[in-house]
Amino acid sequence: MQLQVLNSPFSEEQAELLNRLLPSLTESQKVWLSGYFAASANSIVLGAPAGQPVQSQSVSKEVTILYGSQTGNSKGLAKKASQALEGIGFKATVSAMSDFKPNNLKKVQNLLIIASTHGEGEPPDNAKSFHEFLFGKRAPKLDGLQFSVLALGDSSYEFFCQTGKDFDTRLEELGGTRLYPRFDCDVDFDEPAGEWIQGVLGSLNEALGGSSSAAGIPVHAGEVKAAESVYSRTNPFQAEVLENLNLNGRGSNKETRHLELSLEGSGLSFEPGDALGVYPVNAPALVDLLIQELPWGKEDPVNVKQGDIRPLKTALTSYYEITVLTKPLLEKIAQLSTNLELKELVSEGNEEKLREYIDGRDLLDLVQNFGAWGETAQEFVSVLRKIPPRLYSIASSLTANPDEVHLTIGAVRYHTNGRERKGVCSILTAERLEAGDTLPIFIQHNENFKLPNNPDAPIIMIGPGTGVAPFRSFMQEREETGAEGKSWMFFGDQHFVTDFLYQTEWQKWLKDGVLTKMDVAFSRDQAEKVYVQHRLQEHSKELFAWLEEGAYIYICGDEKHMAHDVHITLLEIIEKEGNMSREQAADYLTAMQQQKRYQRDVY
Repeated sequence: MQLQVLNSPFSEEQAELLNRLLPSLTESQKVWLSGYFAASANSIVLGAPAGQPVQSQSVSKEVTILYGSQTGNSKGLAKKASQALEGIGFKATVSAMSDFKPNNLKKVQNLLIIASTHGEGEPPDNAKSFHEFLFGKRAPKLDGLQFSVLALGDSSYEFFCQTGKDFDTRLEELGGTRLYPRFDCDVDFDEPAGEWIQGVLGSLNEALGGSSSAAGIPVHAGEVKAAESVYSRTNPFQAEVLENLNLNGRGSNKETRHLELSLEGSGLSFEPGDALGVYPVNAPALVDLLIQELPWGKEDPVNVKQGDIRPLKTALTSYYEITVLTKPLLEKIAQLSTNLELKELVSEGNEEKLREYIDGRDLLDLVQNFGAWGETAQEFVSVLRKIPPRLYSIASSLTANPDEVHLTIGAVRYHTNGRERKGVCSILTAERLEAGDTLPIFIQHNENFKLPNNPDAPIIMIGPGTGVAPFRSFMQEREETGAEGKSWMFFGDQHFVTDFLYQTEWQKWLKDGVLTKMDVAFSRDQAEKVYVQHRLQEHSKELFAWLEEGAYIYICGDEKHMAHDVHITLLEIIEKEGNMSREQAADYLTAMQQQKRYQRDVY
């Protein structure tokens, strides 16, 4: 689009400058400029000389940053935003939403919200009470509030960034004014999050009568890292594989890998409850099948990031996600494709058909069904997202195993739509990773899943299948530190003989008194299936007594089924043994959550 001097407020020289600039801007840069001009317009009052923004006497240099985080990414970005704000003279207060008193919201003038979305559009655990308050009848009018929202999510889920969208919409409904537009970030959030922080800095600085440019403040969102290590999410450490074992016995329906990695020389540290991020590569066989369907050769060059040219095969193996289809991806591809069936599939009114198509299919299916898109290999990969890291609960204690980190990974294999499918990272570890190989890794700190500060506090751990992983780290840590608190483990899987993960270790901890009690549920060892929630019910009286003594409950594993069923079971136990109504039992669990005595690491 060319700007014409005729009927515009710009001189010929200004129009020429704008016409050179506008085509070079990215979409996010255009969004930033629109936010800047909106803020600039709002800062000029009637009677002020043109071009002279008037600073409101009520503008505050205090900024409140609230984060809602399940795995720690939002917290890391909140810290980064705080550091950047303080670098230009603002005073920033950072708080988890669960630690913030909602009634104080009406006292806040500048608010930044950084929130992830968990599962199918749900707020993370530490954001639930704040979310409920904001959407409840007690939410205050916020006419004096300036706010901006950074939403984190995963576009493979239908309700992408829903929690951030909820907060953004609700704050406006309550009378707040956007300081800067909301950014919605996919799993590869580093660059857009950095742009959002930069934009917020500019808007706040400009509102105080300064320059809207915060270019002097470096913001690299991915570089939130422990001071003792140079390695992070954006600069992973190449960890050597020390051991890779199958934990399941012969004849099991499952394959669960126990992986031991060396951290020697990394400077990385972690606590029980933290997770390890692993960057996998796609299966070479799947990449070969995909390239066979494309009109380009495996050596055709593509630019995977600015100035980094790689052969198409390398790019599809190591840089781009090819095993997951999402609605946003198909919508982008449909714009590049000439296939009318694909365009019809993503059109309005076909949401259910699109949902059914996406489920269980990958990029190879898409190319086979609708053909390749784009004129070149570069255009073909331009719409693909980067391979996201996989997060695994750490299964070891650094105190007990210095310079090592252990993982428990279930191999994912299934058959759908006429083809065998395999998990990207789990099958890399199960089929192609040997001792001596390396994996790019980073530590993902998780403040929402931590042992009690008081080593005498009782703990109850519920972790069927690979959900056992963090509890192995808990036990190793408590054994090493000599913690005296009682501990009770609930474990479940399919068969006692083949699927009792880390059986000898649990038996030794029981024998030595490190573990007080253990109850197991092997679902396929009898006619009627038995799960961990059934074992909880069997011990309801004693379990409630532990809660009354101040016990902490930890749940790790599948959210949709196990964690949901366990939550309902806990409500029933509290209701029955505490002689409460269901509402009172729910309040009891909510209070435990606020006291950090009910923690979940679910996926």
